[in-house]
Amino acid sequence: MADHQSEIEAFGSNDDFWLFGYGSLIWKPPPHYAHPRVWGAAYHIPTQHVAAVRLYLDLREINGYSIQFTPFYPAGGEKEGGDGKAKSIKCLVYIGLPENPQFLGAQDPQGLAEKILESKGPSGENKEYLYNLETALSGLSEESNDSHISDLVRRCKALEKEKGGVEGSGKSDGEGEKLHKVGSTEEQEEVEK
Repeated sequence: MADHQSEIEAFGSNDDFWLFGYGSLIWKPPPHYAHPRVWGAAYHIPTQHVAAVRLYLDLREINGYSIQFTPFYPAGGEKEGGDGKAKSIKCLVYIGLPENPQFLGAQDPQGLAEKILESKGPSGENKEYLYNLETALSGLSEESNDSHISDLVRRCKALEKEKGGVEGSGKSDGEGEKLHKVGSTEEQEEVEK
């Protein structure tokens, strides 16, 4: 993995900062972002708030993710030159990489759905994260659905119904209440202030 430390330190220090978000960053963006100016989940952070937002995001996202940079092409955005290509924005993105001990790789979807239903982290139940993610994705655009996420939602809701739980309530007949306890470095996918 490339060392991006100098790029990370310089990024946003003298200029505005753009963050590309996926997962909970779509429905729970960082503080101080300007209203989205592009389709999708790229958040514009004004210069005066960059340090505070970076600190917040590093605490919230860094344990399970690595910092990378990506060009973001806003739909319907400004065009470069006369070639009709969309102008890109350099965005920071937190991404899970195979080198990270929290990275699981490909999983059996049914087993993953079962694990989601029985797991909880510092920010709440994993199933709520999953359900919020699907809702947030569908709210971005008709084209922004993720078939893997939708499949997991269907599986989780079917398992909840099968176990007699009320959809979305987190309650059941006692089954699925077991939580998996992990070590301190593994348990915090997300730490919030």
